[in-house]
Amino acid sequence: MVNHIINRLKANLRRYFTGMSKDVRPPSTKITYKLPTLTGPVHNLGGGGPDVDDAIQWMINQVRGGSNSNTKVNVLVIRAAGNDDYNQLIYRMRGVNYVETLIISNRQEANRTDIFDKVRNAGVIFFAGGDQCEYIRNWKNSKLEVAVKAVYDKGGAIGGTSAGAMIQSEYVYDSCACKDSIETNEALEDPYRNITFTYNLFQWKYLRRTIIDTHFDERKRMGRIMVFIARQIQDGISANALGIAISEETSLLVDKNGIAKVIGRGSAYFVLGDHPPEICQPGSPLTYYDYKIWRVPRGETFDLNKIPSKGYYVRSVKRGRFDCDPY
Repeated sequence: MVNHIINRLKANLRRYFTGMSKDVRPPSTKITYKLPTLTGPVHNLGGGGPDVDDAIQWMINQVRGGSNSNTKVNVLVIRAAGNDDYNQLIYRMRGVNYVETLIISNRQEANRTDIFDKVRNAGVIFFAGGDQCEYIRNWKNSKLEVAVKAVYDKGGAIGGTSAGAMIQSEYVYDSCACKDSIETNEALEDPYRNITFTYNLFQWKYLRRTIIDTHFDERKRMGRIMVFIARQIQDGISANALGIAISEETSLLVDKNGIAKVIGRGSAYFVLGDHPPEICQPGSPLTYYDYKIWRVPRGETFDLNKIPSKGYYVRSVKRGRFDCDPY
């Protein structure tokens, strides 16, 4: 009888302590997101106008390990003003864990710790179009800049369109000297009036010694990128400079090996200045002989590791005028 009572008491105590254990350590139902290993870095440089959706999907696929990978990545759209229209488009794409638009309109926001953490944990960053001068003034030498570089260093994707693409080159036409961006005729007439550059923002491996321009065919910007190139040489920044010019509704995809591919509606132009200009000085029209130009149509590639020794045509500017059609 006594043994029976003791056994009942032990059983009741076991049930009591088992129940108490479940109460204080409930099973977790929250699924945590583990940052994936990324397989870039890569770039998507958009020429402005309607975006090439396939170029954004390409960035996502490249860094997550391919279109058939089960890995999902965080995507951030960064801009200084505007809306979050990209969110719905990108969230429907394959391989997206979440997407968010960050509107960072001043230096205080660019230095916020929470924004730094959010950007650093992204796998894909896309800079929307806007005003490159505003981007540079608000973001250069900030925590945001450091976080973006961290994403690239861990194998992420850095893309952008229009002004968001132009800030990716080593030499950036910043458009800070005048209200409206300079255009071809003004630039060729005076390579120094209202034309300024920013250096040491991003220095991506395959975009060294480059200057990017967008809206290229539509706004006939060949003359101005020629001026931008001549200025880098004349000002002693570099002995040579490569202009990368992208048409609207077109993207240039740069893979992790430095091979650039054109997709979308139009073409990309690679414009090389590899010698000093004949005349590039304030108040005088530009004279520069023998730019080398590669016109790369959609579907074709250009190797950024080594400038090709063939496949180009030559154009010159004399007293601010082309010798013939440069396109």
